[in-house]
Amino acid sequence: MSVLIVDDPAIREVNRDYLNRDWPTNVISFAMQEGEGAGIQPTLLGDIIISADTAARDAEEAGQSFESELYFLLLHGILHLLGFDHERGTEEEAAAMEAKEREIFALIRAEYDLAC
Repeated sequence: MSVLIVDDPAIREVNRDYLNRDWPTNVISFAMQEGEGAGIQPTLLGDIIISADTAARDAEEAGQSFESELYFLLLHGILHLLGFDHERGTEEEAAAMEAKEREIFALIRAEYDLAC
């Protein structure tokens, strides 16, 4: 898995060029086990791109630390790489992803004593 932390202009470019969404977003994941070429390298999960700019704004709006937001976005991206989907799936699949996020993030917060 690769993780790239970028600014808003860079993630906007990726969002526009690959997902046809011309705006910055907080996190984008590209799973290597989906689509054309899936399975060629079964140990490679994929790529996660996080916007530090958006993460900082989201953290401030939510009243939590920047570090906590980065951990959450990384977790969110990893779940996408593992096949969870809250956008294209059913409401039940979205709820399952959110429940898994809450469960794992609670463990991360406890382990790393994150200020949330």
